[in-house]
Amino acid sequence: MPALNDKPVRLLMHDMAAAFALQPGQAFSRERAVQWFAEHYPNVKEGTVTAHLIRLSTNVRTRLQYAARDDGSDDLFFKIDSSHFRLYEPGRDPIPISSLTAQSDDAEPTVAENTAAALSQEFAYEHDLRDYLVRNLHALEPGLRPYTDEGITGVEFPAGGRFIDILAVDQHGDYAVIELKVSKGYDRVVGQLLRYVNWIKEHHVDGPQKVRGMIVAKDISEDLRLACRALPDVTLYEYKLSVTVQQVSG
Repeated sequence: MPALNDKPVRLLMHDMAAAFALQPGQAFSRERAVQWFAEHYPNVKEGTVTAHLIRLSTNVRTRLQYAARDDGSDDLFFKIDSSHFRLYEPGRDPIPISSLTAQSDDAEPTVAENTAAALSQEFAYEHDLRDYLVRNLHALEPGLRPYTDEGITGVEFPAGGRFIDILAVDQHGDYAVIELKVSKGYDRVVGQLLRYVNWIKEHHVDGPQKVRGMIVAKDISEDLRLACRALPDVTLYEYKLSVTVQQVSG
């Protein structure tokens, strides 16, 4: 079993930035960061490195999923594009996204914003479903729990430049990759799921750990059922919503 590091990964990121001798505006790639950890701290997994890059990037909203600290100690990087970062520059860059960031509701939304909001409503529902399942993974399988590593959870877990809805661990210590669809689950989701499953197998497993997939949708299409019949490591689930209303006294 690999020896524990002398510092948590969030602090090792600062050491990495110093080792790179980064200057203001100088970019570095995600691959370079992964390689640095592979050379100096090989027990730190690629997914953990990528997640910490997001956690320490001031302009990435997903950092809130990874418990970025509000005291400024995690405000190290600024994400340039899907795979490049630079140092965060106070005074030049926008205020870091944090749980304390104020949200202004004063401006009237534009037509484009209203359209975007309507199109993104399904994604909001998917996030609600995701958040519920993270708290209730036992509803899928007894003993199933979210993956965690140094403050990073399996929610929107980075995998090769994309994000797994939920990465979970079962009672045997094996991985379960969970993909969510709030509407109908079509067969094309299988390719997405298998890509994530194989990424975890190649970049994240330790020793004999197994990896399987789960698809949760409101309605599983016949095409999806057919596509998964020859995939014993993929399980399909349909969810149903229920609402209970109870009168309360004033």
